[in-house]
Amino acid sequence: MFWLLALLITVSILFYHRIRLSVATLVMVVLLAGYLVSEGLTPAHKILWACFLTVFIPLNVPVIRRQLVSRWLFIGMKKSLPPISKTEQEALEAGNTWWDAELFSGNPNWSILQNLPAAKLTGEEQAFIDGPTDTLCAMLDDWDITHHRNDLPQEVWDYIKHHKFCGIIIPKSYGGLAFSEAAHSAIVMKIASRCTTAAVTVMVPNSLGPAKLLLNYGTDEQKNFYLPRLVQGEEIPAFALTGPHAGSDAAAIPDTGIVCYGSFNGKDKVLGIRLNWEKRYITLGPIATVLGVAFKLYDPDKLIGTQESIGITVALIPTHFQGISIGRRHFPLDSAFQNGPNSGKDVFIPMECIIGGVAQVGNGWKMLMQSLSTGRAISLPALSVGAGKMVCRNTGAYARIRKQFNLPIGEFEGIEEPLARMAGETYILDAARCVTNAALDNGQQPAVISAILKYELTERMRRIVNDAMDIQGGSGICLGPKNYLGRMYQVIPVSITVEGANILTRTLMIFGQGAIRCHPYIQQEMAAIQQGNLAEFDLLLFQHIGFFSHNKIAALWLGITNARFVKTPGDQDTRHYYQHITRMSVGFALLADFALLTLGGTLKRKERLSGRFADALSNLYLCSCVLKHYQDQNCRKDDLPLLHWACQHTLYRAQQSLLAIYWKLPFQPLAWMLRCLIFPLGKPYSPPSDSLIHQTATVLMSESAARDRLTQGIYINNNPDDATGRIEVAFKAVLAAAPVEAKLRQAQKQKQLPKIELTRVAEEALSKGFITQTEYDVFIKAEQARFAAISVDDFSVEELGN
Repeated sequence: MFWLLALLITVSILFYHRIRLSVATLVMVVLLAGYLVSEGLTPAHKILWACFLTVFIPLNVPVIRRQLVSRWLFIGMKKSLPPISKTEQEALEAGNTWWDAELFSGNPNWSILQNLPAAKLTGEEQAFIDGPTDTLCAMLDDWDITHHRNDLPQEVWDYIKHHKFCGIIIPKSYGGLAFSEAAHSAIVMKIASRCTTAAVTVMVPNSLGPAKLLLNYGTDEQKNFYLPRLVQGEEIPAFALTGPHAGSDAAAIPDTGIVCYGSFNGKDKVLGIRLNWEKRYITLGPIATVLGVAFKLYDPDKLIGTQESIGITVALIPTHFQGISIGRRHFPLDSAFQNGPNSGKDVFIPMECIIGGVAQVGNGWKMLMQSLSTGRAISLPALSVGAGKMVCRNTGAYARIRKQFNLPIGEFEGIEEPLARMAGETYILDAARCVTNAALDNGQQPAVISAILKYELTERMRRIVNDAMDIQGGSGICLGPKNYLGRMYQVIPVSITVEGANILTRTLMIFGQGAIRCHPYIQQEMAAIQQGNLAEFDLLLFQHIGFFSHNKIAALWLGITNARFVKTPGDQDTRHYYQHITRMSVGFALLADFALLTLGGTLKRKERLSGRFADALSNLYLCSCVLKHYQDQNCRKDDLPLLHWACQHTLYRAQQSLLAIYWKLPFQPLAWMLRCLIFPLGKPYSPPSDSLIHQTATVLMSESAARDRLTQGIYINNNPDDATGRIEVAFKAVLAAAPVEAKLRQAQKQKQLPKIELTRVAEEALSKGFITQTEYDVFIKAEQARFAAISVDDFSVEELGN
């Protein structure tokens, strides 16, 4: 028994520390020799030595190992691997990996995240946000824009163009602002907190649009001509990718271009492309002066090369060209941003219209994927955070202002729960935005993380707005100039749908790409198989086996100890969260390997399973961002309720996702064994407690530094006639009058004043000397502001008809 226990412990230590095979073999020799000396040569011992030599000698001789082991796996995997199309390969190669790969490793290197410089704005960037951006927000009246105009007012369009809002990412050498991604995000976030129509109008030219494509791939002539014009608003850009027959599956676009000679600008025999396309859902499309179009290019006469089918190509086309139909509008859920279809019939363009010229024909999909790998991480996440912050600040204030049964509704437990959820989720959103922006500004282009941000932040924003709508009640559903929430509630599905529909992003992209891109060995093994390199495959295979074996032992050890002995950064408030992420990372890596091993190429069709893996990975990333964000904000103790709620919520959801994965895996007995390894003592994590929910909800109902930090960067005003300004005014007034109200209620309790409506009581209290004239004025002012804040709009029949 002693020697069996020694064997198990030795093997576990060897696997845990991933000791090289040659060294591990030597250790086993020493252990068997000790057993021989202690017990003598027995038949059982002879069998042990025979088995040991039969297994370990071939494994330690690469030439033998390749023939006996690796070659057969090589052949089997080559047959089972699904073919990877060019578009799939280009999608996999877009961007790079970063913290997502660390989470896939099972042993995240926390120094990578810790040493990432926090995102900071320059003086010029901050001045632009405090100046032109704030002024733009003050010009915006969302009700007027959506109900009366269905477009931004002309003076707003002029202001956007004059102050270069469409040139945020364009270098100064072309007249642009050349701002960082952090500033780009902050500008969109602030505008989104005021008006989604304006936010979409500004973010599209700076996200996936012609400007980004020109910067990355355009010729010098194209850059010099178009970029200054885009900055000044002389050109309105739109990018046309989605069509009726190819939405999320953009690689299947039926739009075509044929290389040929044609007439252009009075010249004959001009080499160019005859285009036919039909697109829809194109933002800024109805007013675009220049249109980026993605299409499949063919060269049947081989005028520019040897290939007939060249592939997806991107061209930049002035919309006045003959054959282009443009101008009609879609009506996306009562939002007024410009969006509509366009088409082209037999449109002839010269080769100079191809972005990057002839050298970039056929590279369109790669160009789009590379651009989207960063664009997806900025615009819609910034819009989501702006919405979340605005809703938190105003609905939290409303919950303090609005009363039922003589209590602020926010003090009821039923309201506290969604309030805490709103605050905690917004903290998560802002943490993910800030940390990812810092990574982007530090040179990272994390494609998988971009997909995580797009999916998670838009989904969580949807939950925040839904919770706010439940709390606001009637004031949320009655549209009008006083309603700051209704239009935002209406337009939520737009962000869920665009730039990769959320269902697709979750079930196909996050884990579907991440399993290959971020895994330490899978992509390299696939490359070795495709290249027919058995020696390279053999080396990677046995490293992969060591990785899998290590994770099994590490999962059990961390499960038994709850990761208490893992060395991580952090203080007494945060260290255990770092440790828990490491523990969940091991479990995630182990389950991912098991799924890849047992399902192989069919895993990409198991979308429910892939979605649960995506949920686990996403929550681990978001929890990591929360810890980094807390650190970057100097570990403020009054932010601890937000930190604890966010970490406990994301860890619990990661745990539940891992548990859900087991039921979707094949070979259930083996899957059950993995569950016992990862959760040997049961489920370790619970949702936030009732006391923590109370603390977190209180952040939104009190005037504090924590509340201001949580909602920092949005548009805030104190105009009592403004939709959100009246809430801000009432909130401050009600808090200022709280001591006076407490006096009145105490007097009522002691039967010194009648138990009637407080406004009437205040007059009697003033006459009897319970309160001073100043206190009376403060109280009445608060009651007037409170009534203004809870009032809703009503209209005559004639007004509604207009």
